[in-house]
Amino acid sequence: MYMVSVDGGKCEGCEECVNVCPQGVFQMAESKSDPFQTAECVFCESCIGVCPSSAITIREM
Repeated sequence: MYMVSVDGGKCEGCEECVNVCPQGVFQMAESKSDPFQTAECVFCESCIGVCPSSAITIREM
């Protein structure tokens, strides 16, 4: 299982992570990315690769 987190101070609200995630882990909340289905993360790192502000981190639980 993986823990996905988004640094709200860094997130620019570009929605790239929402669009690229094959598991649908992210949604937008208050113009920021919100990882709401972290249990679905398969650690593909697609979101990390597209995030222009390096706001996303994933760690194994």
